[in-house]
Amino acid sequence: MTSGIQIIGGGPAGASAALAALREGAGARVFEKSRFPRHKVCGEFLSPGILRVLDDFGMMKAFDTLGPAQIRRASLCFGRREKSFRLPEAACGLSRAAFDHLLLRTAEEHGAVVTHATATSFDKPTVLARGRHFASTARDRGQRLFGFKAHFRVAVSDAVELYFFDGCYVGLNAVENDLTNVCGIAPEHLLRKFNFEQDEFLRSYEPLRARLRGAERVMSWLSTGPLRFENGFRAEPEEGVYTAGDALSFVDPFTGSGLLAALRTGTIAGQFAAQERPVHEYLKSVRTVLERPFAIAGIFRWAVTSGWAGRLAPLLPGAAMFRWTRP
Repeated sequence: MTSGIQIIGGGPAGASAALAALREGAGARVFEKSRFPRHKVCGEFLSPGILRVLDDFGMMKAFDTLGPAQIRRASLCFGRREKSFRLPEAACGLSRAAFDHLLLRTAEEHGAVVTHATATSFDKPTVLARGRHFASTARDRGQRLFGFKAHFRVAVSDAVELYFFDGCYVGLNAVENDLTNVCGIAPEHLLRKFNFEQDEFLRSYEPLRARLRGAERVMSWLSTGPLRFENGFRAEPEEGVYTAGDALSFVDPFTGSGLLAALRTGTIAGQFAAQERPVHEYLKSVRTVLERPFAIAGIFRWAVTSGWAGRLAPLLPGAAMFRWTRP
């Protein structure tokens, strides 16, 4: 058992790694360059499995005080085709500003040392949870994917609403304070048609224009990218370095399982790092958790980009589609 681990990144994966390491009796030092609370581009959909992770860390009471929205249904829109279904279990909506702050604050309260700086060296064992770091080339220009997000005041629904069109995805779900998060991903060439003005882009699609009619945007748009869907489940391991969260895998956001994957991989990484278990065993463990839902998400992505999703979705049981993409 190590006396302590170093964690690069204080988001959901990093904070859960710290909590897991502390539970193992090891110390945890978290390097996080940003000050919390802060907003991030994210769908802000909290899958039901997240509540079990929070309960395991004894955080449900503090979580409930943040006033998360209840999400009980899903609604998928493919132009004129729609599919609605009730979720197998109730989910929640909560802003990343509130969620990330809660996780890191709880880790600090349990004994983690949080340093607001960029780590200049890697003292092993280390959990790498610093998010996505993808390079792009000139050949990618125009096809690169970018994400965007803002909060709106608009009629609140108990459904997570997913809109698919022109190779794009836009999701809406309620968060705390009766706000609705609007988050999407679109290719660069399409966003450029609207001079990267997200409001104009959303109004170009009739179902979204109708849904957001009369809505008031309460924050500036946030953007991120370029994005790439890939994973490091079978990467060559570097002994003593446990990669977690988006740094390990970036799954299709429309599945709504990204935050759950971050918490699960962070928890496993913190446990394995504290016990100084081999990194190849860690990667085998996360493959067991994530490889199947990641592969199924890839199939769904193909269906969306090829135009088949609107035809196939009505034929598939909604609850099963939801379960297939859960870690």
